[in-house]
Amino acid sequence: MPHGQLRVVTTYLEMKQSPARSPAKPPIEGLSIRRAERPTVSFYRYLYNSVGAPWLWYERQAMADDELKAIIQHPDVEVYVLYVEDVPAGYVELDRRIEGQIEVAYFGLMPEFMGRGLGPYLLDWTVITAWHKEPNRVWVHTCNLDHPKAHSIYERIGFVSYKQETTLIDDPRLGGTG
Repeated sequence: MPHGQLRVVTTYLEMKQSPARSPAKPPIEGLSIRRAERPTVSFYRYLYNSVGAPWLWYERQAMADDELKAIIQHPDVEVYVLYVEDVPAGYVELDRRIEGQIEVAYFGLMPEFMGRGLGPYLLDWTVITAWHKEPNRVWVHTCNLDHPKAHSIYERIGFVSYKQETTLIDDPRLGGTG
């Protein structure tokens, strides 16, 4: 491995039909999930950085504000925030810009809220919400830098792996963006 680089194994997973099950019950009291209508870049960056820092999310950190704003305020991109007693605990971004598809572009919890069953609950809510929009498929990708349980949680809820690729990236911790 060249110095300053990381090997990233990305797995792509998809669902081609809505799961036939009842929605998960909230694991704790005081939960709400609300759409952030036309989120500001600063609020989005707060969510992205708070959720993604432990997993070396860097792509959106490197984007110019105008470029990021064009994505997160696009009419076919929806950002939902999970709140625990009105405190942001995580978020999910659904991207419907490709007709017939919904990508779970970003998904995760802030570190302080992990270990309470909120991840599987939010993912279940996300899948149900996505399928209510009647796509042909819902898909997501994860990688070896993500939470160690991410892949298994996606599979447990019904996603199926369909592609895997390996790339080398510059370690974002060395460039000031990680």
